[in-house]
Amino acid sequence: MRKTRLALVSVFSVLILALFANPAAAQASATAELINELNSKLLYVAIPITVLVEVILLYAVVKFRNNDNPLPTKENRRLEITWTVATAIILLFVGVASYGVLANENVTYQPSEELENEDPVVVHAEAYQWGWEMSYPEAGNFSTGTEIVVPKDRPVVFQVTSRDVIHGFHVPEMALKTDAFPGQVNTIKTVPYEEGTYQGYCSEYCGVAHSQMYFTVEVVSQEEYQQWVSEQQSGGNGGNSTNSSSVESPALAR
Repeated sequence: MRKTRLALVSVFSVLILALFANPAAAQASATAELINELNSKLLYVAIPITVLVEVILLYAVVKFRNNDNPLPTKENRRLEITWTVATAIILLFVGVASYGVLANENVTYQPSEELENEDPVVVHAEAYQWGWEMSYPEAGNFSTGTEIVVPKDRPVVFQVTSRDVIHGFHVPEMALKTDAFPGQVNTIKTVPYEEGTYQGYCSEYCGVAHSQMYFTVEVVSQEEYQQWVSEQQSGGNGGNSTNSSSVESPALAR
């Protein structure tokens, strides 16, 4: 009984420490930071529980392996109350921790005037069979094909839709993912933290050339972003202000 109590105390200690734990590695975006931090907290709780259950299972197997005349287990109300309360506390922790992440605007975004005051970068991502057309509706409505460029440490809003069938917008390293539905706009938000180029792709099987639906998200400094926008608005580097609906699918063009 004493060993059981010590094991339960260890579980609760790890659970409390998990509340203050932060992943050491640098995160690519605010969304990735929130989700990875939640995963770490849940892992810190899951590991000792798994070890405790396996230890009890192995103990029972070894102790009773030669028991040819098993007897019913005697009732132990104290033990039953203990593991019921422990389970309730663990589930409450998981629920509270998960809700805190899901309610954050960088995971579940809800348009608001407060964000508009933050001057976010708005990127319109339209999927089609089988490619992407990215545009910047609030910066001159120029189109950039499969290239997205955004500034570091500034809110970015992605407006995702589809021209034909269901697609999926997914940037794993930035923890960004949402469906692209025809006739509907799904909006997600994040704040990039690390400069670099991140690979994105379609996460919903949408036909024969689904595997070719790649795009890139390049995170740069605010100065580089402003220069890039100016070049796109002036028609430099292939920038244009054509309507995305006039761009023909490469697969159909062949």
